[in-house]
Amino acid sequence: MIKDNIQESRRDWMLNRFEYAARNDRKVKDYKLWQEGIDCQEIFLYDYLQQKLNYIHNNPVKEEFVNLPEEYKYSSAIDYASGKGILKVEEIK
Repeated sequence: MIKDNIQESRRDWMLNRFEYAARNDRKVKDYKLWQEGIDCQEIFLYDYLQQKLNYIHNNPVKEEFVNLPEEYKYSSAIDYASGKGILKVEEIK
């Protein structure tokens, strides 16, 4: 959890942004992470799953935090690129 004593340089900034986003939303108690209008969709097809997984893995690249998805420390992309990340990941094949 981001609130724990993890050494993450952006931790305080991120918590502040999530708390700010939650202030005017009665449905949210402390922190808001998701955008409005985001709705859950059940994944039935493997291709659809791959599309969503690629989208998630490429977010840090799109935001220019890293050059490659597997370079982002907290991403499962490391595991999908035959490496071992710091998070426990169960690959979907």
